[in-house]
Amino acid sequence: MSSRLFQGIIHQMKDTIGRTIGVMDEHGAVIACSDLVKIGEIRQSVRKEMSYVSDIMTSGGYTYRPMSLSTNSEYIVFVEGEDIMAEKLSYVLVVTLNNIKGYHDDKYDKTSFIKNIILDNILPGDIYVQSKELHFANDVNRVVFLLKFQPGTDISYYDVILNMFPNANQDYVISTSENDIVLVREVKPGTKVQDFEKTATSIADTLATEFYAKVSIGIGSAAENIKDVARSYREAQAALEVGGVFDTDKNIISYENLGIGRLIYQLPTTMCEMFLNEVFPNGSLDNLDQETLKTIHCFFENNLNVSETSRQMFVHRNTLVYRLDRIKRLTGLDLREFEDAITFKVALMVKRYLSSKPTKY
Repeated sequence: MSSRLFQGIIHQMKDTIGRTIGVMDEHGAVIACSDLVKIGEIRQSVRKEMSYVSDIMTSGGYTYRPMSLSTNSEYIVFVEGEDIMAEKLSYVLVVTLNNIKGYHDDKYDKTSFIKNIILDNILPGDIYVQSKELHFANDVNRVVFLLKFQPGTDISYYDVILNMFPNANQDYVISTSENDIVLVREVKPGTKVQDFEKTATSIADTLATEFYAKVSIGIGSAAENIKDVARSYREAQAALEVGGVFDTDKNIISYENLGIGRLIYQLPTTMCEMFLNEVFPNGSLDNLDQETLKTIHCFFENNLNVSETSRQMFVHRNTLVYRLDRIKRLTGLDLREFEDAITFKVALMVKRYLSSKPTKY
């Protein structure tokens, strides 16, 4: 990672400096250079000499300077020339590369720290100890977005999301698997779930427009401290799982908007089976055809309004009443009655939940 980091900076500086500049590692190998041909060269003799020098030295037409004040510095920079200007440029190069490396290492350590938290790879008692060592802000509101991509693409979605959220001090992008990316965002206290969904929509729209990529995004609730980030991550996971059962037409699902589906998903399948057997002792739910089920769903969507449902389904009001009477005869539940409608609605959701499981009932 350091070689890529150094090469990127050197590439930007080469035209301004006008001399060959580069970095070699602890083995004397050139790992970054403005002259790409030199990358991979071994300067073992120079490295050996530098092991006795903690400051600047010249050799073979180049000026060398260690990146740290140590005879065993891991990296050594070099600048073409043995003059005073080369000495000054080597110092500028050391300061620049040290700063960017320190920034990168700090960012990487914090990202790894958060990754260990959300994956439960760190003991709760060690969280605050490590956060103090990393100078990590603990009592800041953060929310977790879990992005699940379809497999089978060469696009580096990690890099795409990283470029979309470049604020290294507030946003952390973590790859947890080949197709899953976690975004941990710092948010202001009191931020509404609608604002989280706007962020998720922006991500999905950008991916669809620029990369023709489909993504499902689960959103956890806001975590008020660093320890609760793990909870927000689990909630984002649950949002995708529950949404995959009850809201298959949505690709952005917030944990706080799961409603009764969240409750059903937490119930044991045996309890769900008992509930269905009690509500429909004769298995009458399975006797309903697709047209009847479509009528039921439309009736629920229109808040049990007979007139509005018949209008949307392009059927006469009496026809809809007849269908509702038939449903009552088959199931014993009158959907025009609020309590019966609630029971039926929950039963349909439980049925769908059990259908998503391998357990048969």
